[in-house]
Amino acid sequence: MRKNIIFLSIVIFGLNSSLLCAASGKKVFETYCWGCHHQTAVAFGPPFEEIASKRSAEEIKAMITDPTSVSKVFGYKRNAMPAFTLSDNNLTAITDYILSYKAESNVTVETNSTQEVNKTIIEDVHSNIASLKELK
Repeated sequence: MRKNIIFLSIVIFGLNSSLLCAASGKKVFETYCWGCHHQTAVAFGPPFEEIASKRSAEEIKAMITDPTSVSKVFGYKRNAMPAFTLSDNNLTAITDYILSYKAESNVTVETNSTQEVNKTIIEDVHSNIASLKELK
């Protein structure tokens, strides 16, 4: 009986944590993103469904924190998104919230080599950003 209570407590805690993270991500979205992005419809910026189907968590986080540099890496000619300075918790919450809109049919299998290339691109962008900031 005692094991059942402990197990049930762990399950309830896990569900509450997931719900809190989703609620937190939605709150970050409403605070910072709603003016330009919507979950499923095109607004000024792309909808979360589109972002989630094309980008990894690392790419989303990098785009939020340094959109100018990441836009250049992605080959965009211009960028209208401002950079946001969010806590690690808020950055993870909004990233998870965006990725929650990934359609099941859009799931792609990422190979280790693809992950390494994406990781290198993002790391290179951030290391270049740090050196650019030192020059200013």
